Amino acid sequence: MGQKIVIAGGTGFIGQYLQEKFQRLGKEVLIISRQPQHISWSDLSGITNALDNSEMLINLAGKSVNCRYNRKNQEAIMNSRTETTQILGNALLACQNPPPLWLNSSTATIYRHAEDRPMTEKDGEIGSGFSVEVAKAWEESFFSFKLPHTRQAALRIAIVLGEQGGVMTPYQNLVRFGLGGIQGSGEQKFSWIHIEDLFRIVLFLQEREDLSGVFNCSSPNPVTNRELMKQLRTAMNRKLGLPAAKWMLEIGALLLGTETELIVKSRWVIPERLTREGFVFHFATLEDTLRDILH
Repeated sequence: MGQKIVIAGGTGFIGQYLQEKFQRLGKEVLIISRQPQHISWSDLSGITNALDNSEMLINLAGKSVNCRYNRKNQEAIMNSRTETTQILGNALLACQNPPPLWLNSSTATIYRHAEDRPMTEKDGEIGSGFSVEVAKAWEESFFSFKLPHTRQAALRIAIVLGEQGGVMTPYQNLVRFGLGGIQGSGEQKFSWIHIEDLFRIVLFLQEREDLSGVFNCSSPNPVTNRELMKQLRTAMNRKLGLPAAKWMLEIGALLLGTETELIVKSRWVIPERLTREGFVFHFATLEDTLRDILH
């Protein structure tokens, strides 16, 4: 057993980062993807063979939510998460020597819009709306499998910040072109995590064989949108940034083919379980994170 990591949906921003980090540790990394040169989702025996004798499965598969929530996109967003999770669970059941750990991506968006108090794994209130229904169905699909030899953990991941892609690119562009003011009220909370800390959480959960269930993967120090944009302007040496009212964001989202929820929903998420179990964030503050990412 060991030396082989399987990443499902591993061709995106997070998956590529994890692949590089694991390869530096001397691991063989196998990717399951719809893209060529990787194990296909339709190759069920190939998926089972990849998982056999591996040390961990990490599932990141799912259509990007950066799109308009029309019926076609909603179906694709939902199915790309629940169906791939079902495929992986069935493949694990078919393994002779399944991996001891399955980490399945989820989202911090599962909690309600919160400006009054932070959401923890124990006391967080599940929200409503399409994005929340996706998150609930995703976790239900994941935890529907009872795997006697494989520990399961769902990662409720906040907005991931890193150098090569993700949300940093559009945020930097806004600041660069003088549009780096508050968005909406500016009071909505912004929960985030440095991509390096997300990788370290994966290693932490792999090592801690006593841990399973749901984990909030977010910095312990969320900020408001107002503070986010201020720190971005400071880090990029831009003094001025025009604000964007909600009606402006609605027009912009329509033109860009996305939804304003990604900006205006208040995600106030605290990693209570990880902190209690002794995980220490290398990038606990937004200031340290932006300094590292933007050099």
